[in-house]
Amino acid sequence: MRAVNPTMGPIRDIGLIVAPRTIITGMTRPSDAGARRVPVALTVAGSDSGGGAGIQADLKTFTRLGVYGTSVVTAVTAQNSRGVAMVAGVGDAAVAAQLRAVLEDIPPDATKVGMLHSSANVRTLVAQLRLHRPPRLVVDPVFESSSGARLLDGEGVDRVRDDLAPLAFLITPNLDEAEALTGETVRTPGQMETAARRLREMGARNALVKGGHLEGRRLVDVFFDGREVVRFAGERIETPHRHGTGCVLSAAVAAYLARGAEVRTAVSRARVFTRRAIENGLPLGQGIGPCDPVGIDL
Repeated sequence: MRAVNPTMGPIRDIGLIVAPRTIITGMTRPSDAGARRVPVALTVAGSDSGGGAGIQADLKTFTRLGVYGTSVVTAVTAQNSRGVAMVAGVGDAAVAAQLRAVLEDIPPDATKVGMLHSSANVRTLVAQLRLHRPPRLVVDPVFESSSGARLLDGEGVDRVRDDLAPLAFLITPNLDEAEALTGETVRTPGQMETAARRLREMGARNALVKGGHLEGRRLVDVFFDGREVVRFAGERIETPHRHGTGCVLSAAVAAYLARGAEVRTAVSRARVFTRRAIENGLPLGQGIGPCDPVGIDL
């Protein structure tokens, strides 16, 4: 490796001072002296070209909540406010390489798993999770897009249920995803509670069944930690601009966990954060705009 010594002095620009340092080609490491500890969260998910969901929504959420975000891309989607035009999976070797690169060097304080494109994706992820054992794994099972596009095949759903869910510190399915995982009807708060208990029996340490698809104005999310059932209730926000809501919620939970919150507190705070993001939804494009985690006044 060759060393390159900058000849410039300190750079001052709009109040930011950057001290000169020696740059080692291939490996740059500034001094650790006085460095502050920054919480880290990893997102494993698909890319949304429209920017409203997936990796993009997760990283925006992490940043807004003061958490350094790392990422592993499992798929690339061509989508906008009107729907998903195409999905291209990232190869398993590339997914595994991304996971190793991050987990071996920048271990996360919490990890959020969203869209996985194939059963092979799930197997690759599970193998790396079992090897590295990152703490506080939040599994947000994404089987379909909000516009109805299928994102994971049936075998992949089986692998999520049998292999990934048992590793979860928290699993956060919506009604349809809870039905796919449990094989039971989940359309009422009572059925949501049953599903949360069933998910706990599958191995997840905590379960949050989201009720955004319930009928009526009154919505309920059901949380179960193995000891107590908590029903988080609220009024539906009437807006079409809600794309990415589930991604923002699970990413916010991961961010609060990375910052040291206990799980029920993390869920409660993430619900408030997500509600504000929905209230702050952006009328972008010709269809359903995204909720906005960036413009929230915390």
